[in-house]
Amino acid sequence: MKKFITTMTVLALSASVFAGCGKTAENGESTQAGTESAATGETGSETAAAAVEYGEDAYVDGINVADYVTLGEYKGIEVTETAPTVTDDYVQSYIDYALQSNMVTTEITDRAVQTGDFANIDYEGKIDGVAFEGGTDKGYDLEIGSGSFIDGFEDGLIGAEIGETRDVAVTFPESYPNADVAGKEAVFTVTVNSIHTKSLPELTDEYVKGLELDLATVDEYKQYVFDMLMEDEQNTHDSNAQIDILAKVVENSEFKEPPADMVTRYYDRIKANMSSYAAMYGYDLESFMAATGSSEEQIQESAAQAAREIIAMKAIADAEELNVTDEEVEAELQKNAADYGYEDVEEYKSAIDLKGYKEYMMTEKVLSFLFDNAVVTDTEPVQELNTDTEGTTETATEAAETEGTETAGTETGAVEETESAAGTQAADKK
Repeated sequence: MKKFITTMTVLALSASVFAGCGKTAENGESTQAGTESAATGETGSETAAAAVEYGEDAYVDGINVADYVTLGEYKGIEVTETAPTVTDDYVQSYIDYALQSNMVTTEITDRAVQTGDFANIDYEGKIDGVAFEGGTDKGYDLEIGSGSFIDGFEDGLIGAEIGETRDVAVTFPESYPNADVAGKEAVFTVTVNSIHTKSLPELTDEYVKGLELDLATVDEYKQYVFDMLMEDEQNTHDSNAQIDILAKVVENSEFKEPPADMVTRYYDRIKANMSSYAAMYGYDLESFMAATGSSEEQIQESAAQAAREIIAMKAIADAEELNVTDEEVEAELQKNAADYGYEDVEEYKSAIDLKGYKEYMMTEKVLSFLFDNAVVTDTEPVQELNTDTEGTTETATEAAETEGTETAGTETGAVEETESAAGTQAADKK
């Protein structure tokens, strides 16, 4: 549970940075999720954040941080991380996922519907001879055997010829969400318009050439995927190292109680991000907190910890001349405004928390400084790609000759692969 709350703390801090990105909230303010440090500021999925006015001491630029922290040792921090690795299985799974986005469609004209086919259908459902709401559709592509429709519907189409119309009798489950049809027998009149199949394209040199990646062979493509995944793994490794380094810096330092407004600011943002996560999964906040084992006390402590971290980083920025100038902020805003869909930088400024943005830019400088001046030891060897196309289930590499490799730092990034669930139109779907 501590891990989950820590993640929410990250969202709270990055909220100030990415407020307004994509213009997703009513007030033009949104946040993007990051990794597990309360101050990494890395990006991920967007969540809405409420616009709240806080006092000057809610931000580190509004306080004298020397009044709140006495720094301990922050250079030469030693941490141990798991070395980034990418196996052949990982490369192959990524390639398979990419191939699935380029499925080959083959029209079927010489046979009837079989399991695994996609049948394009028109249908009308009736109960006691009367059509019911949500039971009619035209031109719907149904994968036979997918279980997308209620039991019996898809099986009832097996053997149907193109152009054939047949009646399929089904019974809605008692637990069906639509109470008007739950538990009732229905007859669907279905016409098969066409049949097609989908299959993975073959991974060949010709396929690779068509990807517009300036690659010519399968081996080159596998190396490209390996390099991309390894970069992501390296970024995650470095981000985890930054998190652990910062935790030790905070542990080495002495703090007085952080300003109440600062803690409240992070508390509000953690709760806002939790609410957004809850909505994503169909929960209200109270139910989501119960499901994740979160408590008000944990959230309050995470907010206080976020305040301590930002205060410590500001103190390091002061000591090492790592503070961000207004000119640097302006340049960053100019660079990012168009990327986030704003017509000009002034519109972007009006949609974000400028103080929080500057604060975030400072944390990036400090975290990079801490990382560059730390001793990061890896516990496992980095792997290299085996481009043997015959052995994609084998381990990708041999172990490096020694353990204890020290690594240099880069910014954190992440690649997410998601699949969306299909079908919500008709009342006969699950």
